Amino acid sequence: MTSRRFLLLDRCAGLLFIAAFASIVATGCHPANSARGVVDRFVDQYYVAIDLKAAEPFCIGLALDKLHREIQMIGGQKIDASTQKPVVHYKLIAERDGADHVEFLFRATIDVPDDGAFNRNLLITARKTADTWKVSNFDDYQ
Repeated sequence: MTSRRFLLLDRCAGLLFIAAFASIVATGCHPANSARGVVDRFVDQYYVAIDLKAAEPFCIGLALDKLHREIQMIGGQKIDASTQKPVVHYKLIAERDGADHVEFLFRATIDVPDDGAFNRNLLITARKTADTWKVSNFDDYQ
């Protein structure tokens, strides 16, 4: 997954403005401290903006461990405004409520300029601890 992301970064046109705009639109639809609001902000930072550090505050437990391992694997590689990024759109496919958590399944379309588009499923679990929702696990697959 990580090596594919870096290939995409190197081959995509810089579309940071579109990603930021999509992030603002998506997070404006759900309350900030709802399961969906937290998950949307996580997806916007992790998958759309590809800003792992910005995704950190939305995570706990296994999700935070995964994020830290990925940050460590990346090392000093910086992703900034000059980095070429894919355009990512996502929509909710399913939502399943549990006693203390909510699972979301999103379908993401990743558009790589000059190289086409492909789809990924994003499975993200949000867990409520005290009065705060956080992402407790995430995964993506075809």
